[in-house]
Amino acid sequence: MGHSAPKIAAIPGIAEEIAALLGGMLIETVDHADELTFIVVRDDLAAAMTALRDVAQYQQLMEIAGVDYPDRAERFEVAYHLLSVTRNHRIRVKLSTDEDTPVPTVTHLWPVAGWLEREVFDMYGVIFEGNGDLRRILTDYGFRGHPQRKDFPLTGYVELRYSEEDKRVVYEPVKLAQDFRSFDFMSPWEGAQYVLPGDEKAPAAPAPAAAPTPKTTDKPGVSGAGEPTDSAANKKSEDKA
Repeated sequence: MGHSAPKIAAIPGIAEEIAALLGGMLIETVDHADELTFIVVRDDLAAAMTALRDVAQYQQLMEIAGVDYPDRAERFEVAYHLLSVTRNHRIRVKLSTDEDTPVPTVTHLWPVAGWLEREVFDMYGVIFEGNGDLRRILTDYGFRGHPQRKDFPLTGYVELRYSEEDKRVVYEPVKLAQDFRSFDFMSPWEGAQYVLPGDEKAPAAPAPAAAPTPKTTDKPGVSGAGEPTDSAANKKSEDKA
């Protein structure tokens, strides 16, 4: 299945090659939209990444991303995007975890993973075992919660502003100028399926007038327009005959 992204040159047999390389560390291979994803055992992540870097020639770690599925027992997915410069090919490696189970770090393989793991920790709360500097990186000191979790409130918990009195940035509880509205994207001009706020005060619209009944006659010679018209019409018909 294709998509609008730049086309990636497929390497024949690459999925089978990597599956054989990973062996028991591999849970599933997903081939979708011309992209290969390898789901691996969480505890075997470091060994799998080492094999992909040193044997399969995927030298660069481009990104680490998180995804939250609150309905799952292991609600978080962590996705690693690898690039092979020599083979001109990209793959994705994924694993699952929960709020309490740590994920092995890959900072000993790619030092750049230090910041990438901190981003996932900051946004989702995923713990990376072995990362020696697992601090927040995108939010402020003392931030409460993890913003990209699906159960994080859209308003957050605090808001900040610059205080002229204190000459510094201060944190305060969130104060909304108005309550959140629920938008259903229905057009009121096309007829919403509910009463719009304020419409309950308006008088009820009058019922539409019934359509006029077309005139009909019982006899062909009677038009309904009166005797003179009927006589003239009948005379013309007789003349034509």
